[in-house]
Amino acid sequence: MTEAAIVKENKEIARQYKELLRISYRTLTKEDKNLIRLAFDTSVEAHKDQRRKSGEAYIFHPIAVAKIVASEIGLDATSIAAALLHDVVEDTTYSIEEIEKMFGKTVALIVDGLTKISHLQQQQDKDVSLQAENFRKMLLTLNDDVRVIIIKIADRLHNMQTMDAMKPDKQVKIASETLYIYAPLAHRIGLYSIKTELEDLSLKYTEPEVYNDILTKIRESKQEQDAYIDAFTKVIKDSLDQEQLEYTIKGRPKSIYSIWRKIKTQNITFDEVFDKFAVRIIYKGDIANEKFLAWKIYSIVTDHFRPNPIRLRDWISSPKSTGYEALHITVMGPKGRWVEVQIRSERMNEIAEKGYAAHYKYKQGAEQEEKTMEEWLNRLQEALENSEANAVDFVEQFKLNLYAKEIFVFTPQGDLKSLPKGATPLDFAFSIHTAIGLHTRGAKVNNKLVPLSHELKSGDQIEIITSENAKPNVNWLDYASTARARSKIKSSLREEKKELAEEGKAVLARKLKAQKLSFNESMINELVIYFKLKTSLDLFYRVGIGKIDNKNLKEFTASRSNAFVSYFKNKIRKAPVAEDLNKEEITHKYDQIVFGKEEEVLDYKLANCCNPIPGDRVFGFITVSEGIKVHKKDCPNAIQFQSNYAYRIIQAKWIDSTQQDFKAIINLTGIDNLGLVSEITQEISKSMNVNMRSINFDSADGVFTGKITVIVKNNSILDTLIEHLKKISGIDKVSRE
Repeated sequence: MTEAAIVKENKEIARQYKELLRISYRTLTKEDKNLIRLAFDTSVEAHKDQRRKSGEAYIFHPIAVAKIVASEIGLDATSIAAALLHDVVEDTTYSIEEIEKMFGKTVALIVDGLTKISHLQQQQDKDVSLQAENFRKMLLTLNDDVRVIIIKIADRLHNMQTMDAMKPDKQVKIASETLYIYAPLAHRIGLYSIKTELEDLSLKYTEPEVYNDILTKIRESKQEQDAYIDAFTKVIKDSLDQEQLEYTIKGRPKSIYSIWRKIKTQNITFDEVFDKFAVRIIYKGDIANEKFLAWKIYSIVTDHFRPNPIRLRDWISSPKSTGYEALHITVMGPKGRWVEVQIRSERMNEIAEKGYAAHYKYKQGAEQEEKTMEEWLNRLQEALENSEANAVDFVEQFKLNLYAKEIFVFTPQGDLKSLPKGATPLDFAFSIHTAIGLHTRGAKVNNKLVPLSHELKSGDQIEIITSENAKPNVNWLDYASTARARSKIKSSLREEKKELAEEGKAVLARKLKAQKLSFNESMINELVIYFKLKTSLDLFYRVGIGKIDNKNLKEFTASRSNAFVSYFKNKIRKAPVAEDLNKEEITHKYDQIVFGKEEEVLDYKLANCCNPIPGDRVFGFITVSEGIKVHKKDCPNAIQFQSNYAYRIIQAKWIDSTQQDFKAIINLTGIDNLGLVSEITQEISKSMNVNMRSINFDSADGVFTGKITVIVKNNSILDTLIEHLKKISGIDKVSRE
């Protein structure tokens, strides 16, 4: 380096030192300044021949770490001195004994802890067996002074801020380690701003394209976000002013990392993340009345915007172990969008920004200040050592359980709906309107597509996707739990059965004519009795769905010509005739139990303790020596089984075997052409009583192969579908697996 460059660098080092003293969050005494000066001079001397990968003098790194410790975390002179010295023992000729002689036992202990952590990290780099999890545990147990962890977090933050000069593979390693170890530690200690910055910087190196894409989109949407915050603020401003409150309202964008995590976990796009920012209301108030003012502001906000009942976080009555205090509420803002509102006094805001160290500012006298510092460090040590959920989290869970029998959910427009616990999107759809329920095609919960069987939770926002062609099927009764939804579904299924019965009646008339049999009341009665049914409507319905086909009718005709059957038939004529032809009922014959979601037919025995009968609500219990035993849902032993042997319980239900659905797989091959998949799916959609479960097509060199899983009631329906598929242009072969 030239002499001019060295002079310039020395000037910059001196400027940085002065800035460190100026930005220190706490008031520094003369002794404090002397301690920091000695640490600074020692660090400059120790690192004088060292340079960072970027080429700058190494001393800029310890100064930067000390500045983070002083201003962003608000620690004392001891911590600032330790931060300046944190690499001295590891990287230079100074020993820990020399540090103790010069700076005292506390600084030496902190520097020693930081040196040990660096050695551990180097070991971790070389020794793959020392996993990140073990390293994290050692971090927590290695030291007696939590300031070691805090300075290490500050050290990691500055390393992350200046990582551009490193090799890409090293960047990814350090960023991943930061996400796994240091960001959670910062969160635990209450350094929320630092935690957020660590997460964002980590994402910048682990997923650079994703990071830059979200950053660009946040910048592009800033104008829209500002306009939304203005609209939100305008609604409550007059009410706040009327109470003569001094306050500021500002929008705080969500961190890039938290947006990315939401996109990933909920499988949604950037535009579908509605809570991309929080609104923060910071008010003036002395300690005596700040709690009262917080709840007053809460009341004003919820007068104008409907709150999500389970998203209230009262960190004022029960501050976090880190000292964090605030009221968090999530409300349904304009345009049916969720907005998180954070209500804090100026004091609480400082604690949120700086960590619990901000309490110093509000304590009088050096002695009181020192006591507060000690309390805080002890609290943090406990928080780090106790990996279990804290008491406040426990209370939050307990509060939710109090209201377990009822949940509150929201429409896309933000209207509140109350439903029983265990409700599904189908229950929600029918609670809005019967027509919406009957035409439900799918549902989104919190912008993510979910099955109709998905159990809703309080605070969910549900959007129902409807289609004119959608209609209830018998499985819906397994998904719906409210009386309203179930009765509407049953009613719709009955109507559909009547329609199918009407079609079946016409089909039966044609088929009897082909068999040279009369279509009259007497013949219908014979058929009803022959097929062991209850009403003529049952008969027509089963013909309509293909359960009674040509083969069955031919067997009936053959049986009539049998002399024995003729004799038996004379007896039948004296028996009571079948019920009225026009009776509007299709009876369920509960004659079979099926198990599991796939509704498999398995061997079972009925339990003697509760003696279930056809039609009862039941469950299967896998015994050790007697296979599956079927019990009633309200069996006296049910609670014991469900609590002690949940893994041995299998879902079960009685069904009418004539209406059971079966799964079939159809294989197709043919010549690939435009629109072929569309034609195939249209053909399946047109087929009555066929539900498509899954579809998979693969194409190579102009030839395609396909596999379709369908749900049908019987073979004849499947055979008809296969015949129709064979007629599609381009299809070469269709077979059942």
